[in-house]
Amino acid sequence: MKVVVDDDVCASNAVCMSIVPKVFEVRDDGYLYVLDENPAPELWDKVRMAAKNCPTGAITLVEDE
Repeated sequence: MKVVVDDDVCASNAVCMSIVPKVFEVRDDGYLYVLDENPAPELWDKVRMAAKNCPTGAITLVEDE
């Protein structure tokens, strides 16, 4: 799984960070950073939850084939 964030849509509200801080981080500069674009399988459920709960729909998950 690959995590992709549309920076033009992201509001950096930190909802994703509160769900899975090992993958997402909003820093003091006010921008969201993806700490791990290819998270380990044990984080996939939380990453999916973060994408589903993103208020702006900025998070896209590209599933491996």
